[in-house]
Amino acid sequence: MRNRYLDLLRFLAIVRVVVYHVTGWATLTLVFPAMSVMFALAGSLMAASLTRSGPVAVGRRLRRLLPSLWVLAVVFVPAMLFTGLSLSPRVLLWLFPIADPPANHWGALALSVIWYLRDYLWFVLASPVAFWLFRKAPLPTLLAPYLLLVAIEVGIYQAPPAVLREFGLYFGAWLLGFAHHAGMLRRLAGRILYPLASVLALVGGAWLLAHPGPRGYDLNDNHLGNALWSAAFILIVLGRAPAGIAWLTRSRLADRAVTVVNRRALTIYLWHMPFVVALTPLVDVVGWSHQDPLGLAIRVLLVFGLVGLVTLAVGWVEDVAARRRPELIPYGPPRPTDPPIRSGVDPLGRSDAESAERSGEATGVPMQRVPGEAASAEINAG
Repeated sequence: MRNRYLDLLRFLAIVRVVVYHVTGWATLTLVFPAMSVMFALAGSLMAASLTRSGPVAVGRRLRRLLPSLWVLAVVFVPAMLFTGLSLSPRVLLWLFPIADPPANHWGALALSVIWYLRDYLWFVLASPVAFWLFRKAPLPTLLAPYLLLVAIEVGIYQAPPAVLREFGLYFGAWLLGFAHHAGMLRRLAGRILYPLASVLALVGGAWLLAHPGPRGYDLNDNHLGNALWSAAFILIVLGRAPAGIAWLTRSRLADRAVTVVNRRALTIYLWHMPFVVALTPLVDVVGWSHQDPLGLAIRVLLVFGLVGLVTLAVGWVEDVAARRRPELIPYGPPRPTDPPIRSGVDPLGRSDAESAERSGEATGVPMQRVPGEAASAEINAG
C-alpha cells in the first residue's frame, strides 16, 4: 500500500498552489512551501525507482511527465500561433521542455506553470549521477545545491546559467527526497533535527526579512530564503512523518479526494493557471478584489470547478502514461500489491522495500516566477 501521508502532503501542496494563484496571499508560501515539498516527494520517488530499476527509471519518469504536457500543447500552441506566436524550431520545446518553450503575450502568463516541468525534467535527467554521488557521499551531495545558491546570491558566482540557479533553488529539496527514501531523515535524533531545522528557518527568515521582494515577504521572490526555509519545513514534515494516518482511511470522502488529486496531480497543475488568468477580468467587471473574501472564495471555487471539468475530459491521459487502466474518476484505495514505503533502510539508499512506481502519483506537481500576479500582477508558484 502507498504511503498515504506522502499522498496527503501532495494533496495539500496542490490545493495550496491553486489557492495561492487565485488569492496572491504571500503568507501561504511561508505556511506551506508547496513547490519544495513537491520536489522533495518527487525526489524520494525517483530514488526508489533508481534503486529498483537503475537508469531505466529516467525513461519511465519522462513517460509519466510528457503526455499530459502534450495534451495541453495540442490546445494552446495552435491558439498562440493564431494570435501572434512566431512559428520557429523552438516550438518543438513544447514536446520536450529542456528550456522554456515559446509563448505569446497571453500564453506566457496562462502557461507559466511550464517552468516546473522544465526543472523536473532537468532533475530527472541528473538523478542517476546525483544518486550515485549521494550514495558515495551523502552529506557533501546534499550541501552542494545550497552552497551553489549561496555563491550565486551573495555575488561570488555572477551571471550563472538559468538552469544552475534552478538547481541551487530546488535541487536541494529533491536531494532531501533522496535522504527521505534512504531513511536518513527519520533516523536523525531530535536533538539534531530540531536545532538544525530551527537554524535553517531563522537564517532563511532573516534573509527574507532583509531582502523583501515586490510582493513583500513572498518566498517566491527570494531564492535563498525560499531554499533555507523550505529545507527546514521538509526536515520536519518528512523527518518526523507519522507511521500512518488512520483517520484518512476512516473518512471515505477525504480518502477519495486525496486519491483523485494524486492521480490527477499533473493535469490539475497544468490546467489551473489558464483558468486563473481567464477569470481575472471578473475582478473589474464584478468587483471581486483581493480584499473581498466572498469574491475570492467564489473565484477559488470557480477555478476548482473548471479544472475538475477539464480533469474529467483529459485526466485519463495520466493513467495511460502510468500504464494503468484509464478512469474518468480514479478510484481508491491504492492497490494492495504496491509495497509499503519503509524508512528503516540502508543510509546509502539501498532499501529493501520502496514506494511502488506503478501506482504512480509520481509527477509531484505544482509554481512560480512569472510576470502577472495571481490576479493581474506577477504570478509565482509555490
